[in-house]
Amino acid sequence: MLVGGGGRPARAVGAGAAGGRPLIITEDPLLLDDLLRLCAAAGAEPHVRHSVPEQSGTGGAGGAEEVRGGVGWESAPLVLVGDDAARRVRGAPRRDGVFLVGRELDDPLVWQRAVEIGAEEVLRLPDAESRLVDRIADVVEGAGKPALAVGVIGGSGGAGASTLACALAIRAARAGERTILIDGDPLGGGMDVLLGGEGAEGLRWPDFAGSRGRVGAGALEESLPELHALRVLSWDRGERVVVPPAAMRSVLAAARRRGGVVVVDLPRRVDEAVAEVLAQLDLVLMVVPGELRSVAAAGRVAAGVRMVARDVRVVVRGRCPGGLDAETVAGLLGVPLAGEVPVELGLPGRVAEGEPPGAQRRGALARFCDGFWQRVLGAAPGGPA
Repeated sequence: MLVGGGGRPARAVGAGAAGGRPLIITEDPLLLDDLLRLCAAAGAEPHVRHSVPEQSGTGGAGGAEEVRGGVGWESAPLVLVGDDAARRVRGAPRRDGVFLVGRELDDPLVWQRAVEIGAEEVLRLPDAESRLVDRIADVVEGAGKPALAVGVIGGSGGAGASTLACALAIRAARAGERTILIDGDPLGGGMDVLLGGEGAEGLRWPDFAGSRGRVGAGALEESLPELHALRVLSWDRGERVVVPPAAMRSVLAAARRRGGVVVVDLPRRVDEAVAEVLAQLDLVLMVVPGELRSVAAAGRVAAGVRMVARDVRVVVRGRCPGGLDAETVAGLLGVPLAGEVPVELGLPGRVAEGEPPGAQRRGALARFCDGFWQRVLGAAPGGPA
């Protein structure tokens, strides 16, 4: 589900799957209430036991019937052991993913009990609630390798950043990557419009504006419009042009947890919300047209972006007159060169007719994007022409 202060709820993901159900071991009713609440926030339906299932007797609570109908100590993806149950758990086989959970902050013996049961960590409520929800949700969602997150920003007005962002997402999706395209520019006109899907059903940014804490990755993906084999988070046609930084952070983190590729179209200003996005990106591509004035403007944009982003590279669109080539442009900006994209004749007309940028495999834009993904993902791009 979507966990947030005002975000629109979506259905829980993975709550019924046995492989994603944590095991809770406690007899403390107050602690159990807390753990059940946190599991619900993470979209998980846990198994609850009073002791280690495999070590329980063949009758009564925790017995063989529970093992057959539920999950065992070694098979559970995550085990939350209440502090009251630590002694009953001693002697269980050592395994990863065991956490000792309680409320008593001043107990000097808690670390000893954690060592005795092989716990990875001691979590004290309520201080550790957010971390515990994250760990539970990771189990539910089957968290693995995070998505490669690439931002695209214009070095000057009309640089073509949105066009490149759209083309990168199109080519990644056609190469078989799970792809989410995020429109981070509320004044850009809407990436769904560029993809010809402004009327497509699904949530937009205003639906997530009140989100705080963790957003369910699977629920996010399923709630977004699907266009051209990728998911798109764009803006609606309303008046809202601001999403709080916390919501930006939560949504992008959720998008990354699903793996694959996330492409973000960025505005040229770096405010607090954009800084939250930049901090999570693996790479930022700055698009600079081949003109001296654009290079001068891009220098100011680059200075702001490089204060937050870990890796910024320049994409030169077209050729500068007067002998300035792409390498010279990158040198003037002090930013590594990611490549050069020639102007693609006929592209504006095709976009106006409903064809998204990058759709033509032999076009200059598609060739650049395919080469880019091949370099950064290490796999040959594919997909229909």
